[in-house]
Amino acid sequence: MNKSRVLIIYTGGTIGMWPSSSGYVPQGGFDTLLKQRLNQVSISALQPFDIIELENLIDSSNIEPKDWTTLAHLITQHYDQYDGFVILHGTDTMAYTASALSFMLAGLTKPVVLTGSQIPLAQPRTDATNNLLNAIEFARKPSNQEVCICFDGKLLRGNRAKKIHTSSLRAFDSPNFRALGQSGIHIQLFNETIRVNENAQDGDCLTTSEDAHVTTKQKLTLKTPDFRIPDFKVPEFTHQVAQLHLYPGINNAQLKATLDNEDIRGVVMLSYGAGNPPDNNQYLMSLLEQANQRGVIIINLTLCSYGQVIQGSYATGAKLNQLGVIPGADMTVEAAFTKLLFLLATETDIPHIKTLMAKPLLGEMTL
Repeated sequence: MNKSRVLIIYTGGTIGMWPSSSGYVPQGGFDTLLKQRLNQVSISALQPFDIIELENLIDSSNIEPKDWTTLAHLITQHYDQYDGFVILHGTDTMAYTASALSFMLAGLTKPVVLTGSQIPLAQPRTDATNNLLNAIEFARKPSNQEVCICFDGKLLRGNRAKKIHTSSLRAFDSPNFRALGQSGIHIQLFNETIRVNENAQDGDCLTTSEDAHVTTKQKLTLKTPDFRIPDFKVPEFTHQVAQLHLYPGINNAQLKATLDNEDIRGVVMLSYGAGNPPDNNQYLMSLLEQANQRGVIIINLTLCSYGQVIQGSYATGAKLNQLGVIPGADMTVEAAFTKLLFLLATETDIPHIKTLMAKPLLGEMTL
């Protein structure tokens, strides 16, 4: 039986870095490095695959929205030639890229798996080998039709994942959603959490209920995805969403720079607990109201790692409902930011965007 063919896209990141006098730096020639560092058994396990290396390798701290456009177009251009895709990416902004691609590649019928490493492939004790081998295996699962992150044996929904540790080999987790799969003796996908579109001839399709985690069968006709890929290379799409992290005694200059700025069309605000702002700060409340009236879309997330925003469980949070601030449930910052950026680039009706921000599109939030 022929194995699925996988395309590996190398963007840079720790996995392919080499030490220098100023620290680890991206270096080209990942295909050669792979053959040098992996034994023949591992190479055989990876086959068949091809590698595309970006012309300008990126330390992921330097990632920009235009790079997401590049990656999405690469997948689209090679979509019919491969059964799955693995993106080798730096860990620092991997969750942003995975979230962005999940919205840009809505309707995906093949796996797109991001991975990387905490220790470069060229170094002893590297975690790159297992991460890459596992990512390839998950990218060969036809029932996996999501953008995912594979790291330290766990497969996570891309728009639910976060980097949680700077130095642990278990660098990623999905705080408010169960893993999609895991690697042990066997490679496992968990049907109760994975969003699945099986290309069965009878048209049967497995879909997931996001709230109950119950898998049900529905009749669905599958077709070639019609991806919506914004051109984030256009300057006006680059800096239109801002992030505002509230803290005790936040100064007016920071609030004004974020909320009273004509170039800002969306704001991801992180507040306390279940979504509570300092409502005694009349300047903040006034700016939120004015921004909403100007058509700025403001989504409220919690600064907590776990749990969700329940706007109105406290009086301070209830005030935000009156000001038109959208509760972001349990979305990660990465998911909320990229979702809002994507919708502002692809939709024009502000009330419609607000409606879409308040509900799950690709399993990125729980209602």
